[in-house]
Amino acid sequence: MANKVGVVLSTGGSLVARLAQFFPRATAVRIPVRLTGTNSHGNAFDEDTVIEYGTSSEVLFASTLPLEFGDRLRLENSDGSLHADTVIVAVQYHEEKRAVAARFARQISNWIIKP
Repeated sequence: MANKVGVVLSTGGSLVARLAQFFPRATAVRIPVRLTGTNSHGNAFDEDTVIEYGTSSEVLFASTLPLEFGDRLRLENSDGSLHADTVIVAVQYHEEKRAVAARFARQISNWIIKP
């Protein structure tokens, strides 16, 4: 069964929630964002998604894009208050979906989760 922000697995919990277990300081959030970038093969991409978990330096979200470890992304929310460059530090695959963790390239002064 699928929900709007991730894939629900038969073992319970969303795919992103399972990845969040590897980030002990992750806090559940719900922030719609647009991600854009170029993957390691030079292909440009963009997608609307929702940040489901965050730490002071990482965001976790679901994606249908063929993202890989090391790909660089730009995240922006609709009002422009979040405009951040990130690099993918973890990916978990499940069928057509991926749970992705991306680390901010620099400290974000207005990020809602502080160290």
